[in-house]
Amino acid sequence: MSKLAEFRAAEKALAEQIAHLESLKNDDKLQKEIEFEKKLKKLMEAYGKSLRDLILILDPQALSAAPSRADRGAKTRRRERAIKVYRNPHSGEVVETKGGNHKVLKAWKTEYGADVIDSWLQK
Repeated sequence: MSKLAEFRAAEKALAEQIAHLESLKNDDKLQKEIEFEKKLKKLMEAYGKSLRDLILILDPQALSAAPSRADRGAKTRRRERAIKVYRNPHSGEVVETKGGNHKVLKAWKTEYGADVIDSWLQK
C-alpha cells in the first residue's frame, strides 16, 4: 500500500471516528451517565470514600468472595516435581533427578537414546 493510500484510509477512519464521537456526545443516555459519574465522584470525595469502600457498602460479600492477590498467588503455585530414579543396567549406576536436565542423564540419552533411557525409569 502506498503512503498516499495509507494516508487516505487513515483520514477516512478518523472522519468516521469523529462522526461516531459526535453522535455519542448528543446521546441523552451518555449525558445522564456522565452526570451520574460526576455526582458520584463528588459525593465520594465529600465523604472521603474510595470506590472500594463504596463496593463494600453496597455489596459486603463482593470483595470477600473474590480471592485476594496473596490467595491468587498461592493457588497458582506449581506442584513440586517428583523425584525420578533411573538405573543404568549396563553399569548399575543410579541417577535421581526431578527434571531431565541432569548431566549424567543427558550423557546416557546421547549414548543410548531417549526411549531406552525412559525404560530405565524405576517405579
